[in-house]
Amino acid sequence: MTRPESSDVGERADAAAELRRLAEGIAPARTVALVGLMGAGKTTIGRRLAHALALPFVDADEAIVAAAGRSIEDIFAERGECEFRRGERQVIGRLLDGDIHVLATGGGAFIDPRTRALMKQRAISIWLKAPLDVLMKRVAKRDHRPLLKEDDPRAVMKRLMDERYPIYAEADLVIETGTGPHNSAVVTILNALRAHPAKTP
Repeated sequence: MTRPESSDVGERADAAAELRRLAEGIAPARTVALVGLMGAGKTTIGRRLAHALALPFVDADEAIVAAAGRSIEDIFAERGECEFRRGERQVIGRLLDGDIHVLATGGGAFIDPRTRALMKQRAISIWLKAPLDVLMKRVAKRDHRPLLKEDDPRAVMKRLMDERYPIYAEADLVIETGTGPHNSAVVTILNALRAHPAKTP
């Protein structure tokens, strides 16, 4: 196992400290909910954003797995997408009733009308938007995506983009993640939150 170089660790610590400095004075009045397609960076960016804002981070998919006692892939296979969305809505509703935090949601969460209504009412929603090539490169690293279990995952992703992007556009904020480093996206989000009317109680 390769140990990280001390210089790399130091650079990461410096970057995290810089993000904390940039986040000074930003106190979201509601949970910050990240939405977007699989591979958009919701979990990675969400963790860094939460650290910068000194808020807890919650991954909705992990909370769903914990509540159901089985993987998302198993829920899809055994109960179907409709039942999964129902459980997802319940879990997200419970999370939004709790303390303010940064929430990474699954790709289909914001598409469900009732879940979207909950998020519009109780959260600051942020769409992390990325181009197709970037999304495909990221999702290729993992094989647990139920909606990509087909012969042509790229065609599936393109279809999801066509179907979902107009709905994601209803989010409070839109952030282009592109091919740049995740920290750049965090900086952009912090700047957007600072200007957002719901940034403080």
